[in-house]
Order: sequence, then C-alpha cells, then structure tokens
Amino acid sequence: MDLTSFGLSGKTVMVTGANTGIGQGIALSIGRAGGKVIGVGRSGMAETASLMAGQGADFAEVRADLGSTREAQAMFEAAWDQHGPIDGLVNNAGIIKRVDAVDFTEDDWDAVMDINLKTMFFLCQSLGRKALEAGRGARIVNIASMLSFQGGIRVASYTASKSGVLGITRLLANEWAARGINVNAIAPGYIETNNTEALRNDPDRSASILGRIPAGRWGVPSDIGDAAVFLLAPASTYMHGAVIPVDGGWLAR
Repeated sequence: MDLTSFGLSGKTVMVTGANTGIGQGIALSIGRAGGKVIGVGRSGMAETASLMAGQGADFAEVRADLGSTREAQAMFEAAWDQHGPIDGLVNNAGIIKRVDAVDFTEDDWDAVMDINLKTMFFLCQSLGRKALEAGRGARIVNIASMLSFQGGIRVASYTASKSGVLGITRLLANEWAARGINVNAIAPGYIETNNTEALRNDPDRSASILGRIPAGRWGVPSDIGDAAVFLLAPASTYMHGAVIPVDGGWLAR
C-alpha cells in the first residue's frame, strides 16, 4: 500500500469553524497528514494555532463572519491571493437552534440556513470557479449530519440545512466530477463538541443516545478529522458525491 496516497504533504486546505470542536479536530488531522491549514472563523483560534504548532504543522488564521455570503466570498478570494492556490475546502462551520417547531422564529430559521447551507454553497462555488479557471483539481468535504437522514426534534432549520448539504454535495459532484473536483461529505454522529454539550448534560437524553450507539461512546473530533483527511487525499480519487457516516454505528442500529 502506498501510504503517500493518504497524505496531504504540499496541500493547502481551508477549514471553516476551525476554532473548536469538529473543525479543530479536522485541522489537527490535516496537520498530522502534512497539510497546511487555513482556519476560518469569527472568533480567535489561538488554541488551534497552538496545537497545530505543537505538532509542527502550518496554520494560518483568517477571521470572517460566515453569516454573510458576501464576506465569506471576499475572504476566500483574499486567502487565495495571500496563501496561494487552495487545494481543499472543508465546510465545517455551522450553528444550531433548539426550539419547538411551534415556537420557531424566522430569525432562528435564517441564522442557521445562512451559515450551514447558503455560505457553504457559495464557498464551494468560490473554490470551484478558481480550480476550473486554473485547470486544477480540488477537494471539497462538506460536513453533513445524522439529520441529513433523520428528522430530529426541536431543530427545524438545522435538519433542513443538513438535508440541503447532502443534496448540494451530490449536485456539485454531478457537475464537477469529470473536471477534477471531488465533492463529498461526512455525516458525523454524536460528537463531544459545544453543539452537543446540552445533550450530554441531560442525563436522560445522554443515556438514550448512548444506548443506541453500537460503539458505546460519543465520538471525538479526531474521528471526523481522520475521515476528512481520507476524502482530501489521493486515496479517495474515485469518490464523488459520497457521504461517509462517522457515527459509531448509529445509522446501522
């Protein structure tokens, strides 16, 4: 087996939401695989930068409000100009609103959809345009969810957005696969992050969730990060429009 097929040496990958949780785990996994990471987020990424430096990996921090499509696109253009061609994009940034459907507001809807789906698409478009214009290959990994397949409860806009992420991943794969751009997705299960803190702190919900996971544990960010490396690396060259559940067996139950 050629292990270089699983490496990212010489590659530059943009990771949105790299300041914490799954995004941080993805950045660290890319760093261990030899890749340079451009971390994007609204808040500081000092911890991620320190962890990346500790493993000898190259990390550049970029601040942007990903709730604004225009700002996100301008950020991408500036990052491309400053850091050279971008080989990969991981659309990880996302938010969630937990409210009963009967009480859900338009603001709750729009805030989640703007970041999780709208900006995700237009960042894909930004990389796609650059890669096609330059005749370069590129890799895109979108972070979907178990709720790309299931309904969930009290998370109407999140469920809608993550169902959309899966659909857009397949659409872009159909358009770009023959032109050297791989677009795939990862569907994380229940991972130990800020987004799941409320669930983990609820004894009944936590016990119910763990009871359904065949692996018997919550996932950790590196579980997702290592899967992302595979989709960014040459080993997955013939994968287009795929979604990899990394869920401890949740969907198999």
